Amino acid sequence: MSEGKKRRTHSAEFKAKIGLEAVRGVKTINEIAQEHNVHPQLVTQWKKEILENASALFDTKRGPKPVDESSPEDKLYSEIGRLKMEADWLKKKLGL
Repeated sequence: MSEGKKRRTHSAEFKAKIGLEAVRGVKTINEIAQEHNVHPQLVTQWKKEILENASALFDTKRGPKPVDESSPEDKLYSEIGRLKMEADWLKKKLGL
């Protein structure tokens, strides 16, 4: 019985580094794969993922976030309810 090879797991930083190197296009996919001892198909997948998700980096807009109009009202009603329960509990404990 022979032991098979264990699967290697690559960190996100490693994948990003290799993917960006492939996006730059200075070296071929095969050269990058040989240099980093990974399969060329992995390099292609990582490159494709970077290109597909690059727009997500710029999706977030800066500035104030829109305020939900219903949330402050709900917070106030919940606070009123909590305070009323505390007052009732204190009245009960004091025997009023």
